[in-house]
Amino acid sequence: MDVVNHRETVPFTTVDGSTIRELLASRNSAIRQQSLAEARLASGCATTPHHHAITEEIYYILSGSADMTLGHETRGVGPGDAIAIPPGVRHTIRNTGPSELVFLCTCAPGYEHADTFLEGQPAPQPAPQPAPQPAR
Repeated sequence: MDVVNHRETVPFTTVDGSTIRELLASRNSAIRQQSLAEARLASGCATTPHHHAITEEIYYILSGSADMTLGHETRGVGPGDAIAIPPGVRHTIRNTGPSELVFLCTCAPGYEHADTFLEGQPAPQPAPQPAPQPAR
């Protein structure tokens, strides 16, 4: 049985600039077709606009407030809101509140740096930090 506690995970920075803790994914569990992570953004910060060619995502806001941009539409979001992000659609989230924005992010298939494409920018160099490999 794979049970991963938030305190046991190591945060890392994704290609889009958010700090995430991978809770369940192929790297730390028997899960193979999806991933679940907690993401955090400081007040005033935003992810780099990006899209995923293959991956579909769901963001679920736990705390804070933000503007979510999906394609050409921007909407305010807050605790309890779930946002559907289809593959291929440009998106970004900006923390508009005074405190840290905390949200869950599910990806299917699971998150991989290689499926994140920054909009209007060349591929980042150097590569982002690798996802941590927990001791088992």
